[in-house]
Amino acid sequence: MATKGKVYDIHTVGRRKSSVARVYVINGSGKVSVNKRDVKDYFSKETDLYVVFQPLELLKLKEKYDFIINVKGGGTTGQSGAIRLGIARALTKLSPTNRPELKKAGFLTRDPREVERKKSGMRGARARYQFSKR
Repeated sequence: MATKGKVYDIHTVGRRKSSVARVYVINGSGKVSVNKRDVKDYFSKETDLYVVFQPLELLKLKEKYDFIINVKGGGTTGQSGAIRLGIARALTKLSPTNRPELKKAGFLTRDPREVERKKSGMRGARARYQFSKR
């Protein structure tokens, strides 16, 4: 796939909650950019940064590839989870021998949990207004 003159080795998609991350991989030096910003500038919470780099640290490939990531929807936690899934899928595409290790760690499983919708006549998805007998 070519975008603005750059040729990407791999393109994958990761999803979590209502976030969607498109991950592009290039042979490089370990740079990770999210929405045209450095990953450390984009995510302020340490836990989100930790989640993003989990698959790379597991396989010890942090300095081998550059990742260009476009992410939209949801909050920072959902976005970091979507990026983790996208990176894990990209590493599997690059080398199928990585799959068992990533699968065992749970990085290739799409988290199916979504926000339950609010029901009419109720305060939230399950929370009800207080009942009064009289």
